[in-house]
Amino acid sequence: MQHYTKPVKEFVEEHPTGVAAVLVTGVGLFVFRRWLAGGVCRSKARLDGKTVLITGANTGIGKETAVDMAKRGARVILACRDMGRANRAADEVRKRSGNGNVIVKMLDLASLQSVRALAKDVQQTEERLDILINNAGIMMCPQWKTEDGFEMQFGVNHLGHFLLTNLLLDLLKKSAPSRVVSVSSLAHEKGQIHFDDINLEKNYDPLISYQQSKLANVLFTRELAVRLKGTEVTTYALHPGVIHTELGRHFFPSLPLWKRLLFMPLFFFVKTPWQGAQTTIYCAVNESLQNTSGLYYRSVAFSITCVKCNVVRFCSSRPVRGVHKLSKVRIIIYMHHLSHDIIYCHQIVTS
Repeated sequence: MQHYTKPVKEFVEEHPTGVAAVLVTGVGLFVFRRWLAGGVCRSKARLDGKTVLITGANTGIGKETAVDMAKRGARVILACRDMGRANRAADEVRKRSGNGNVIVKMLDLASLQSVRALAKDVQQTEERLDILINNAGIMMCPQWKTEDGFEMQFGVNHLGHFLLTNLLLDLLKKSAPSRVVSVSSLAHEKGQIHFDDINLEKNYDPLISYQQSKLANVLFTRELAVRLKGTEVTTYALHPGVIHTELGRHFFPSLPLWKRLLFMPLFFFVKTPWQGAQTTIYCAVNESLQNTSGLYYRSVAFSITCVKCNVVRFCSSRPVRGVHKLSKVRIIIYMHHLSHDIIYCHQIVTS
């Protein structure tokens, strides 16, 4: 060890400015990365005797959320499309949490029939549902269609969860106080609801579609809070942050090689799934939110906080495609009715 001490000391003495710059830069990058990671849910709330259903819980922030809920003593239902991966995830959740009360149920959000089947299963087999976490999603995929013919991102991210939530409302009310947590995205701020072409068939763009679906999540949370007032069922929307998960599996490979190379260093600064799950967990269990509903949350610096949702800006200063001279409140209500009518009309046509 002493053999290396002298050369190192001499190097530092000869290059004090360079060494100091490297140290400051290293510390700065570490602090910046920690700042980007956001806040951590500090709540010690227990969920013994309660049931939590999480969609898309076989990977990413959904799985990390499931581990946390299970550690708190909850009965956790992983609602997933790929049953093989879901069962492996359930084994991991049981092992990491020490809670064996973790089960798997089939859910394909791209199929309204599958959504109805899951809801019926839960209604028949579960005595209560205390927390519903609408976590599953798809981002910037090609122009695909759901089983029912809807644009894939709008169908999976919004319509599937819209139907599932509404079908489980009676059970949520029965279990009150209960919560509905919807994972949205900061992308909703640039979103616009294309009422005149909701499936974007005229001019499909993966990013515009994703933004629309995430805005729909926020609008749904707002309107649901109004409709559930007085029931002790509260609703929350959130932005989990930029996370290294499978959600970007359609986005990254589609980029040109030079853009992929440009993006690669940025992966150092993205959140881990555990860090990304903290805002979801906060909305699901934090005691301070018990009397609030319909709001939007995201990590800011080292904390998790409610931030002003840009629905107001969207409705007041942006043209709304296919709808003219409606107030922001009417637009939110209009979106809710449109989602209901799309699903209801499809049910009539296919029955």
